[in-house]
Amino acid sequence: MPEQRARAHHRSRVANTFSEEIGAMLEGELSDPRIAPSYVTDVVLAPGGKSARIYIAVHGNEQEEESTLVGLMTARSYIRSQLRERMGVRHVPDLTFAIDRSEKMTGRMEELLGRIRKRERKQASGEVESGQASAQ
Repeated sequence: MPEQRARAHHRSRVANTFSEEIGAMLEGELSDPRIAPSYVTDVVLAPGGKSARIYIAVHGNEQEEESTLVGLMTARSYIRSQLRERMGVRHVPDLTFAIDRSEKMTGRMEELLGRIRKRERKQASGEVESGQASAQ
């Protein structure tokens, strides 16, 4: 059991390091014009450490998300070599990138809930006004 916790802790530390280093690369080291302003939201390492999925949030529309994904997949070997060099390790997992749309979905849900609340307030104030008018 302690060995499993130690492995999980190690994977977590490696994932955090990947997130920080890839985030730094996204902030200006990658010169591919297809890569829109974006940031790392999560890194999931496979239990064996042979692969890692990097989740990216892109500031832009769907077309910019797709072009960013293509740019990152093209830069994958460069990113791996930089991780290898910066972390001082021999093995860096195979990297795959995925778009994380959860923040956009959360924003959309909050917008819809705000509209519903506004509509409910209008209906409630309309009922109060009509109730007061009939009482007079």
